Amino acid sequence: MRLPDMPLHDPFIVADDPTRTYYLYTSNDPSVSGTDGVGTMVYRSRDLRDWTRPVVVFLAAEQKDIWATDGGWAPEVHAWDGRYYLFTTLHNQDKPLPVGPPDQWGSPFQLPNHMRGTITAVSDSLLGPFTVVDGSRPTPPGHLMTLDGTLYVDPSGQPWMVYAHEWLQTVDGTMEAIRLAPDLCRTIGDPVFLFKASDASWISERIPGGVPNQLPPYVTDGPQLYRTPDGSLLMLWSTYEKNVAGQGTALSGNYVQTYAVSPSGDIAGPWRQHRPLVRDDSGHGMLFRTFDGRLMMILHRPFDDARGKLYEVELDGHELRLLHQCTDLDGGG
Repeated sequence: MRLPDMPLHDPFIVADDPTRTYYLYTSNDPSVSGTDGVGTMVYRSRDLRDWTRPVVVFLAAEQKDIWATDGGWAPEVHAWDGRYYLFTTLHNQDKPLPVGPPDQWGSPFQLPNHMRGTITAVSDSLLGPFTVVDGSRPTPPGHLMTLDGTLYVDPSGQPWMVYAHEWLQTVDGTMEAIRLAPDLCRTIGDPVFLFKASDASWISERIPGGVPNQLPPYVTDGPQLYRTPDGSLLMLWSTYEKNVAGQGTALSGNYVQTYAVSPSGDIAGPWRQHRPLVRDDSGHGMLFRTFDGRLMMILHRPFDDARGKLYEVELDGHELRLLHQCTDLDGGG
């Protein structure tokens, strides 16, 4: 298979050096995996161009006493302490959460909330099967509506989960981090606030203002952390550049890939926002190195009926720059 033929939302690549194989994880799509159910599937390649048909490595419905069986978004797989850990977001509309307070403008922008969060599952193989560690709850605090949890390990060796706190609960979505136990199976302490979506001032440049009910939600989505050569901490994340949706309506068409930098290298920041790297309804990217040492970014475009797009990128200090889109690999624009 080639990338244009591969249904691919929220792509995440593991470059496995011992086997010289790229593992590309995404939400299960029965039309290509041949397996029904909410879960995670993986494509494999030796060259980032030709990919195997995907195999399913996790199914929510097969997990014992699982609290949710919908979603299956943003799967990531991380090697840790000799095993492999899958993070993926589930949700359950039958488990309501309290609605948050009115937003900062006094507008009654409030939507029903329900349980949503990242679960942790473990396997001895990159090909699974992955088994959920605790089926009773998400890994981040269960009273928060969150998604897209990713693993970050700080210089002291402390693991963290970084996640997006949903705009559905906060209106101005936030990025937060929480410490994980050494086995990644539970959290320690309280969440740490990193930044809010509206800190990226360019988001609002083309939004009409002045009328409270025209003010949009601000979305945080798809965090991924990367340590730069100068010791800074970079976070890829996605949002909507031009939110003109009214209350309760869908957001569409303006999804962008952007990033923020913590020059101190500390997860707590302060975080400085940078302008988008890729527009054109693109996002939820992640960085990885190829076996020949190139720094690459994969993201999906468009948001609906998504396909993977690969870009070669470079770091100048903590500035991330696009070099070119790898059209020889992804089938063109």
